[in-house]
Amino acid sequence: MTEQTLILIKPDGLKKSLTGNILSKLSELKFEIIGTKIVRVSESLARKHYKDLLDKPFFPDLLKYIRGEFHTRRVMALVYSGEDCIKSVRKLAGATNPEEADPVSIRGAYGRVTTYGVFENVIHCSSCPEDAKREIQLWFEPDELVDELYPVQTVAVQKPQKRVWA
Repeated sequence: MTEQTLILIKPDGLKKSLTGNILSKLSELKFEIIGTKIVRVSESLARKHYKDLLDKPFFPDLLKYIRGEFHTRRVMALVYSGEDCIKSVRKLAGATNPEEADPVSIRGAYGRVTTYGVFENVIHCSSCPEDAKREIQLWFEPDELVDELYPVQTVAVQKPQKRVWA
């Protein structure tokens, strides 16, 4: 079944210049990239992304980690599409805990657990189709993807203030 998944190369992956290595490994799966961007993660986005972990004792450090407070303030967000891509990408990513991940997986090869117990596991990938849909819609606007994944509507919005080049 063709499906999509959100992949995040986390701040530690960017700081350690692992983006090329990770993308090379992902390219071996032969899935299609239908969206990509570099994001400065706001606290609001981080909280929404990790809403299921709100009651965990490590939640504050998780927010700091994904927001780049330990490394660099950017994340690379990608949407991959293909046959059974969620399962395939998760297998390639490896176990969430880098110490338990297969050494040839992305997390096994590049992740670590800090002395503070924070999992620096360099990559996030959606766990199921429902999470993928929620995460993709959280991280991307419809027009940032080259394929129409979900129903959209056109709405009138008042022009918000925005930053522009001086």
